[in-house]
Amino acid sequence: MDKRKSVYTFAKAQLSAFSGGIVDYLVMVTCTELLHIHYTISIAIGGIIGAVVNFSVNRYWTFTANKASQLPVGGQLVKFIFVVAGSILLKSSGTYLLTNWLRLDYKITRIMVDIIVSLSFNYVLQKYWVFKKTPQ
Repeated sequence: MDKRKSVYTFAKAQLSAFSGGIVDYLVMVTCTELLHIHYTISIAIGGIIGAVVNFSVNRYWTFTANKASQLPVGGQLVKFIFVVAGSILLKSSGTYLLTNWLRLDYKITRIMVDIIVSLSFNYVLQKYWVFKKTPQ
């Protein structure tokens, strides 16, 4: 049963990340293509806006088994800001490096980097640090 709950939470977290990621990605492309902002800066702008979506969904839906919405929002928000800052740094630098190294469009390398950062960095820190299960 516990393994099933973990898989369910992981699936919910991926849906949450996807919803925030879509917002993030669309803002990045809009800022870069329409406003002519360098894509590394656009990643930061999109990351901040997408993070608001992701935090809200995680707090009130994804990590409900951890009683995340019953805890004070301040502590979670501070931790989440650190995770988002690290995530934006990893996504911006990773996208820049892969774009220049592989000579691919930033929109493609961004998706490649996003998958890695989402699964290995964001999910782990959000589950075990930001929205950590409260003691019973």
